[in-house]
Amino acid sequence: MPDTPIPVKHLFKPLDDLLINLLESLSPEEWNKHTVAKAWTVKDVASHLLDGNIRTLSIQRDNFFGEKSPVSNSYMDMVGWLNGLNADWIKASKRISPDVLILLHKATRDLVTTYYQSLDLNAPAIFPVDWAGETESLNWMHLAREYTEKWHHQQQIREATGRDGIMTREFFYPFIDSFFRALPHTFRKVGAPLGTIIKINVTTQLGGNWYLQKQASNWQLQKDEPTGVPAATVSISPQTSWKLFSKSIRPEGVRGSVELTGDTRLAEHVLQMVSVMA
Repeated sequence: MPDTPIPVKHLFKPLDDLLINLLESLSPEEWNKHTVAKAWTVKDVASHLLDGNIRTLSIQRDNFFGEKSPVSNSYMDMVGWLNGLNADWIKASKRISPDVLILLHKATRDLVTTYYQSLDLNAPAIFPVDWAGETESLNWMHLAREYTEKWHHQQQIREATGRDGIMTREFFYPFIDSFFRALPHTFRKVGAPLGTIIKINVTTQLGGNWYLQKQASNWQLQKDEPTGVPAATVSISPQTSWKLFSKSIRPEGVRGSVELTGDTRLAEHVLQMVSVMA
């Protein structure tokens, strides 16, 4: 399964169209509502999504690196650097009006989609997907990562303003399927007998089942049910899963809304998965 591409190319345009419609529907009060993204308001999250478009075009398409990444290969150094870039942009974008933000989203969305459509899915990506433990990634995984960014930040706005729209099988399942690619990396230091199975169920028709099985040298993720009884099972709702695994909430905040059975040590470690650079 780790080498099985996640099809998302066709979803960028409709997802961005829904974002534009969402932003155009917001009242002045809604732009200032706080989201689960810590101190970020709805306007801040919309600004961050615009920054994502601009970075994609400037760095990925045009190969223009205005700021150099840290010399250190440390994961936390990279996270700190990215957090600094994000904070700088949010601070500067305070002077941008909502109408101009929408204008800039409209100006960049099709350019970004066109660039994504141009990529060879099996060619090496410009950046590895660090949160999945990859030091080199293919473009299909890179695009899956980009899709999760666009999906979960739009969902932050939708939750803060009480708007439905992308919590559907079409849009949610590729998102959560991409996020679970971080699970083997999350368990890389967790010991267990060979063949140990952990089952993760994301409830309702939006989700599905994922299985993590201990191999001789690593853990392997799969969606086909393996032979054997799971040593641990985690059942979690779609609404909780996207916030937990994007680090918008932490495991101690979801204890009453997840069902853990079997080996508690293994089940609780699933809740530690973080599928964003944080």
